[in-house]
Amino acid sequence: MTTERVAPAINPWHVAQQQFDAAAERLNLDPGLRQVLREPRREFTTHFPVKMDDGTVRVFTGYRVQHNVGRGPAKGGLRYHQDVSLDEVKALAMWMTWKCAVVGIPFGGGKGGVVVDPKKLSKRELENLTRRFATEIEVLIGPERDIPAPDVNTNAQTMAWIMDTYSMHMGYTVPGVVTGKPISLGGSEGRNEATARGTVYCIEEAARHLHLHLDDATVVVQGFGNAGSIAAQLMAQHGSKILAVSDSTGGIHNPDGLDLKRLFDWKAEHGTVVGFPGAREISNAELLEIECDVLIPAALENQITPQNAERINAKIVAEAANGPTTPEADDVLFRKGIFLIPDILCNAGGVTVSYFEWVQDLNRDHWSEEVVNGKLHEIMTKAFGETLEIAEREQVHMRMAAYLLAVERVSAATSMRGLYP
Repeated sequence: MTTERVAPAINPWHVAQQQFDAAAERLNLDPGLRQVLREPRREFTTHFPVKMDDGTVRVFTGYRVQHNVGRGPAKGGLRYHQDVSLDEVKALAMWMTWKCAVVGIPFGGGKGGVVVDPKKLSKRELENLTRRFATEIEVLIGPERDIPAPDVNTNAQTMAWIMDTYSMHMGYTVPGVVTGKPISLGGSEGRNEATARGTVYCIEEAARHLHLHLDDATVVVQGFGNAGSIAAQLMAQHGSKILAVSDSTGGIHNPDGLDLKRLFDWKAEHGTVVGFPGAREISNAELLEIECDVLIPAALENQITPQNAERINAKIVAEAANGPTTPEADDVLFRKGIFLIPDILCNAGGVTVSYFEWVQDLNRDHWSEEVVNGKLHEIMTKAFGETLEIAEREQVHMRMAAYLLAVERVSAATSMRGLYP
């Protein structure tokens, strides 16, 4: 999904490097190792032609970046968005490295993207674009090398097209080349809800730590896509009141709470949350500043910045999106006593269940949703506890604690493997 920008343009790659540098400094990381981990291992750019429905040919630009593969194959989503840039993809790939390390799964970080507004393409054109892009990045991807997954504006159908394209070229079915596939093609139970479910598991742990009762908590969600809408549902099941939500067209607010069932029906019929009866229309910027117990940024990067951090009025900020808070804003939230659950921990449920899917594909196995959710809960709560312990011991905010945990794990693996040749 898209969302309006609420701050001046901020380069996400500079943010990612700044976050790493702060952790590396605190860990007193070896200068040579710091140089290795500060840059991506591979950056791939392709300009590829696609035949459109009217017979014309358009050339699109796509990227695939592998940041680090010291702990396992590269893993990361593939997004379709008109604002995709190489620096954005590099940042997302680096964040994936730390995310996999925080939750202790054997993947490195990768990411991909195509510069396109998919809402302006037909389904046939999207399929043509996806299959051609998959062919271009085939030199990098594979079940033991680099495993894409859905991200912004991509879904299970996108992954099915990539899997089929790769399999046709191999001459046999290779379900493990992507995750987030339809269940009928080797996808995992619970994968669609995994990012949101992992986010809510973290919110539960944070609420327990803060002695906050979720059965009467108030919640605001920026971004009513897959992660945001499902997180809202799961929080409502706890008894929480959903005060406001937003999508790319704007936001809605009702201090008495939104009826989610009616809202889903409205969104399905009108394609937007805006105009929902009984709710006041607000901007994404206004939504972030509503007083609430739990704020869930579930849209794009750089939404909470030094320009608005002082006005954030939540007890918990749970980052279901990647990079929604800048380093300077982190410091403001920490000073204000707001408990932030950082993206590399909070939204790691998606890649964790992608790992489960990959394991099931390699073993030609299939687990029940109960088994998947049970394993996810175990991993997320363990990672939360380890991060919180570091935060309290080092007297730092949760993002720094998560980075200290992740960078130490990746640097240890990289050092142990050594440099080749």
